[in-house]
Amino acid sequence: MGMFDVVSKGFRDVKNRFEGKKEITEENIDEALKDIRKSMLEADVNFKIAKNFIARVKEKSLGIVVKIKVTSSNDKMEITPGDHFIKICHDELEALMGPVDASIVYASNRMEPTKIMMVGLQGAGKTTTTGKLAKFLIEQEKKKPLLVGADVYRPAAIEQLRVLGKQLGVPVHAVEGGDPVQVCNDAIAIAKEKGCDVVIFDTAGRLAVDDLLMEELEQVVETTKPENIFLVVDSMIGQDAVNTAKEFNDRLEIDGFIMTKLDGDARGGAALSIKEVTGKPIKYIGIGEKLEDLEPFRPEGFANRILGFGDVMGLMAKFERTIDEAEAEQMEKDAMRMLGGEFDFNDFYRQLEQITKMGPMSEIMEMMPGMAGMNVQIDDNELAKIRAVIQSMTEKERKVPDHLTRQPNRIRRIAKGSGTPQEKVEQYVQQFNMMRQMMAQFSNMGGGFLNKLPGFKQLNAMRSLKDMDLNSLFGDLMGSGGMPGMPGGGGAGGMFGNTPQLPPGYSPPGGQLQFSGKGTKSKSTSLASKKRKRKAARKARKKGGRKK
Repeated sequence: MGMFDVVSKGFRDVKNRFEGKKEITEENIDEALKDIRKSMLEADVNFKIAKNFIARVKEKSLGIVVKIKVTSSNDKMEITPGDHFIKICHDELEALMGPVDASIVYASNRMEPTKIMMVGLQGAGKTTTTGKLAKFLIEQEKKKPLLVGADVYRPAAIEQLRVLGKQLGVPVHAVEGGDPVQVCNDAIAIAKEKGCDVVIFDTAGRLAVDDLLMEELEQVVETTKPENIFLVVDSMIGQDAVNTAKEFNDRLEIDGFIMTKLDGDARGGAALSIKEVTGKPIKYIGIGEKLEDLEPFRPEGFANRILGFGDVMGLMAKFERTIDEAEAEQMEKDAMRMLGGEFDFNDFYRQLEQITKMGPMSEIMEMMPGMAGMNVQIDDNELAKIRAVIQSMTEKERKVPDHLTRQPNRIRRIAKGSGTPQEKVEQYVQQFNMMRQMMAQFSNMGGGFLNKLPGFKQLNAMRSLKDMDLNSLFGDLMGSGGMPGMPGGGGAGGMFGNTPQLPPGYSPPGGQLQFSGKGTKSKSTSLASKKRKRKAARKARKKGGRKK
């Protein structure tokens, strides 16, 4: 389940309800608002917040007359009631979670280090998030942080912080069983000695908010006077996260939130409610387990994803975090070469590695416009299997993929070497050949948003793949259900329209894509089929020789 699947489902079919309508009236928006209210409550959005959101959307929607807007002297674009309604929902969602505020208040005295205090319940991910924030400050703000293990009651937390500090190359101050207030105070002096300009306190947590915990945190605040107090909130606990945030804010006057575990089964209710309840912004979000999986919270991107528009900016940021400038330049050159048809298994392997670095495929697909809500089941393990197959190839086979087609015995060896069924290897080779042909076909076409991603540039003509069966091309990655709405998928309507489909396993002669008509079968055969025919022919010859 995607991050906002629950809350999104009430918004996805809204435009269909306004089909043919010229005006948004109370009558024709009631059903749409009912679905939205239901989905928000199922996502564990605070009841009052959901009620107020619906009221604001209804107030701004009623009585709007939809007109045709002229975009140029010769070009007209019709704006439907559904477009207006979605725009209103988008603006209200963005206002509900925003505005954007990822700022950190730095110490006014440059001789003093900036102090950031991380607070939250036990299990929310404070220690991991402390390491992520340190990495973010090192790379984005060019700071030198000192990590402080103020959770003196949990030796495992201190040890984890030391491991993170070693990975980041930053100092860590901690005293097992010491006084947390003293540990934090001593850390400020140590930071000055070591030339650190930021001190991050990883404080203790409890399973629930209690007076003992809050009194300890209040003493740390009173003695160290941190410029920033960030509450780390587990987004998977839904409405309980909002209640916890309110209690912490009442006692400590926090500066903002860091939402964690948004890459899991979080229903999105906490992200939609927490700012409205406390009046404090979401500063950052944790979207994975790696140290680089922390990013500034952008309400617009989240509103887009809830409404199924994807998040191109978020996708670009995710891509940029995984590679350096030199790698990006090289990938850009490789992409141009591959789009010209020069595509081998070495290129394919590098592309798979880059995709894997970016995170789960399901999350990447969710960030692509038009892909949200399509219930695409991506099997990340399949990527690892394909990489294992390529690793079992010789350098010659990787460089000249046609050797595998001409000499099927090579596929048998690769299958044994990678521990993969021979039929699977044959299927991967066919899918690779189709991808190579696809890139050659669209080498002269224009871009699109994927064209700006070097790692995805070979897919720059995605919108134009009307005549290709993407389930044949990426079948194993999509799971058993295929890609609903695409040719060969199980969805209704078809994302690319009702067009001829490329038969599974079809290998067009001469590099030209041809399509069989309805009810016909492809003339091409699989490698396994050819192999069986050759074997039968050999048996027949031997049998004939014995008769003589």
